[in-house]
Amino acid sequence: MRYIILFITLFVIHSCKKPVNRPYFTKVKVEVLYEDSLNIRAIELMGGSLGFAANEGVFGTIDLQTKTVRTNRQKFDSILPEFRAIAHTSTDFFMLSVANPALLYKTGDKGSMELVYTEEGENVFYDAMAFWNDKEGIAIGDNVGGCLSIIITRDGGYSWTKLSCAQLPEALDGEGAFAASNTNIVVQGNKGWIGTTKGRVFYTDNKGLSWSAVQTPILRDKPTQGIYSIDFYDNLLGIAIGGDYTEPDKRKANKAISRDGGKSWQLLANNQEPGYKSCIQFVPDSEGNEIVAIGFTGISYSHDMGMNWKAISNEGFYTIRFQNDSVAYAAGKNRIAKLTFK
Repeated sequence: MRYIILFITLFVIHSCKKPVNRPYFTKVKVEVLYEDSLNIRAIELMGGSLGFAANEGVFGTIDLQTKTVRTNRQKFDSILPEFRAIAHTSTDFFMLSVANPALLYKTGDKGSMELVYTEEGENVFYDAMAFWNDKEGIAIGDNVGGCLSIIITRDGGYSWTKLSCAQLPEALDGEGAFAASNTNIVVQGNKGWIGTTKGRVFYTDNKGLSWSAVQTPILRDKPTQGIYSIDFYDNLLGIAIGGDYTEPDKRKANKAISRDGGKSWQLLANNQEPGYKSCIQFVPDSEGNEIVAIGFTGISYSHDMGMNWKAISNEGFYTIRFQNDSVAYAAGKNRIAKLTFK
């Protein structure tokens, strides 16, 4: 297992499901595991470890049993890349930088991270990354040449191929994606969904061989508006959230739900809590009823599939991943923390 290169020890985590009638969340305990002068927008659970990457070229792991933190720093010539997207397979860890040049690294065979894809250009800016399985993965970025930037691997991340604009829906003027939490892309089975700055959802049901796009009702009048995060509980039930980080208290048309696999979307809790959030996730084993949205403004929770929400913490983070139905890990400005929902 090449995670050894990242000092990762894999453990099998077995979590017992709570009863169906468990109480709704009313508060959350925050336990800080790592602090540094970094902006951390990319985390992934990997067996018994949490992988992360940040600005200043920093990446690392946290052992979830011992809470041991190990970090390293990746340089490219004189550049310290800003990483806002990571992903993993059962054997490898990947991290992708924003801005020009785009730099995609994977766990190497010689004891260090290996550069497997680069792209240069004035408008190059990659935002998020995910894997369908150990062989097939995807990364998405902003509009270059009239379409979103989408690169795909079919060989476990050793090589990546950029889709041509002829293979993709035409981008709207100024359309791209937000590199806010590595969650404006989600994959399940053969499917994949991408949320854009223009409030559209790009959809594939064949692992990126073909794509369609649908307009959601999420507000997208300004460059700072659109879909910031998207999640699917299963192949049919999806949720998207946006807003405007420059006006985070505004709650107009910033939440939408899909019950047909992303083919159509309806507004949720319009003009109600919460406002802008950078990440949204379904709570595991909740039948899709429970949802947590997180941002620098705090943590909000819904127990009725997004119809009603309650702010349960003022603690600010950028991104969150659930380990089970009551424990999650979140990252943000200067820190990574364990969140225990009660």
